[in-house]
Formats: sequence, structure tokens, C-alpha cells
Amino acid sequence: MKITSAKVIDLRVPTSDDMLGSDPFHKAPDYASAVLHLETDGGLRGVSVVFTVGAGTDWIGYGIEDLAGLVIGSTLEEFTEDPLKLYRRLIDHHQLRWLHDGVFRMACGAVLNAMWDLWAKSEGKPLWKLLVDLEPEFVVGCIDWRNLKDALTPEEALEILREANKEEREQEMSEIGPKAYCTAGWLGLSDQTILDTVRKLQETGFDSFKVKVGMNLNDDVARIKFMREAIGPDQSLMVDANQFWGVGEAKSHVENYRPFGLKWVEEPIARDDVLGYVELSETFKDASFDFACGEHAASPVIFKQLLKGGAIGYCQIDAVRVAGVNDVMAII
Repeated sequence: MKITSAKVIDLRVPTSDDMLGSDPFHKAPDYASAVLHLETDGGLRGVSVVFTVGAGTDWIGYGIEDLAGLVIGSTLEEFTEDPLKLYRRLIDHHQLRWLHDGVFRMACGAVLNAMWDLWAKSEGKPLWKLLVDLEPEFVVGCIDWRNLKDALTPEEALEILREANKEEREQEMSEIGPKAYCTAGWLGLSDQTILDTVRKLQETGFDSFKVKVGMNLNDDVARIKFMREAIGPDQSLMVDANQFWGVGEAKSHVENYRPFGLKWVEEPIARDDVLGYVELSETFKDASFDFACGEHAASPVIFKQLLKGGAIGYCQIDAVRVAGVNDVMAII
């Protein structure tokens, strides 16, 4: 099956009209995606999306369109035989590599994810099912190990993948699905709007909620207290600062969050401040919560440092910020 053409769609939604998605940095975001369609001569279409908050979607779209040209004329069978080959062809491009992470890596991920999506469709499976059905040796062969082997070797990864509880975990995911939470507490929303959202979601079975912080300390504490009272003492509550503080400022704010039984504090500091997360985790090692990070971490190397260094308790992968499925495999 040959890739015959590529089309990129710049899709934007005016979420800023209702202040949905608002946080300390992104005060009026318009949720958006650069959507890639890879067309084939076999009638199937590979699709991927790269999320943005409005401005800059066209930047990523241009990058995706440029890189997608490298797969036009190639076949799906070439990809399925060795996904790492295309990964390295994109990531190690002799000129574009100079741009490194950010828009470049996200554009690489868009092309790779569209190819993975095409493969899954060709087998009549959702992508998650295609991935769990792959042999451990094949999964290990999809990963670029050049900067990871000091933390985990391919041989150690094989041992993990060969553990005998795959069927049990797959059944659980098929019957129950992954645990989900809702960010009901966007900064721009009124207390009543937040409360109405919480009540509606609780009726559908949600028991985990997140609130945005990053205003002045008193307002943040009041928001957390309000949310805890809204959801009750037994449901999970998380907070997210969207990298708003430095380490010292984060310590002083988070210290005041101890009484609320939080599950995690998300991105209190810069996404790649590994030493800062180590310091925060050590400072609050006796607290009820751990620190969460990864949504804006752009490569497996940063995740290696966060995880090996004991910097975070919750690893949050954005599959469209890293270079697609191949990078997700490496991080997991």
C-alpha cells in the first residue's frame, strides 16, 4: 500500500469565548490541532493530530507538511517492517535536526503517528490493540536506544515486556478502561460553573478532579478548599500550576496545600528543571502528594532524567509533543 498524498488541516476552536482551558500562562486559549491526513492507493487514510492552544498551529502545520513529503511514495509495508527506520530518517534529518525539539519533534511525531494509525487500520484494530499485540522483540526494536541504555538496557526492557500478566492487563483495559480525571477548575471559570461541572461528572462516575493554581497564594488556597469541599473528602484532587513558579516560589505555595489531601501537584516549575523537581520531591517527601510532570517534556532523554533521578511520582506523556508512538514506547 503506497502513500500517495498528504494534507494538513489547521483546526481551531474558540474556547477562549468561555474561558475553557485557561491557566496562569494561557489566559485565553483557543484549543486547536494540526491534523494530518496521509492518503494511500489502498483506500485507507492515516490520521494524526498535534494539539496547540491556537497561535502557532500554522507553524506546526508547515513542519508536518514538509516532513510528510518524505513518506509520499513509500509503502506501508516498508514502515511495518522497521518503524525505527522512518523514525531515524525524520529525527536525524541532516539539516532539520538542527532545530531539535519543539515544533520539529512534534511534526515528526505527527508523521509517525499517522503511519502507525494507517497500520492499525490496515489490520482492523484500534492502535492500542495493535501495539499490545506486537512481540516484545519488535517493540524493543522500535526504540532509539542511543541515549537511554544507561538507564535501561534493551535486554532489561525485554524482561519487563515478557512478564506474564499481559492478558490480565489487556482484559482490564478492555472491560474497565483507563482511569480518567477532569480538569473542572479552570482559572477563568466561576465557582458555580465549576460546581455544576463537578456534579454532572460525579453523576457519570467521575471521582477525580483537577484545579488550576498560579494566582496569588490566598486565591489558590481558597480555590483548592472550594474544590475539596465540592468533591468531598474521599475523591481524588490534583492541582496544576502550568510551570508558573520557580523552585523557591513553588515551595512556599505548595507548603500551604498540605491540608487538602492532594494526589499530585502538576508542573509547579519549568518542564525540564530536573534538579528543581528532585529538590521539591525531597522537600515534600512526607506529604500526601507526589509531583507530576511530562506534558511538556519533549523527548525520552528528559523523561529518563526525571524518572531515574526520582524527580516525579507521576509521569505524564503527551504523545503528540514527543516524536509519536516510538518515543512513547521508549518512555514507558
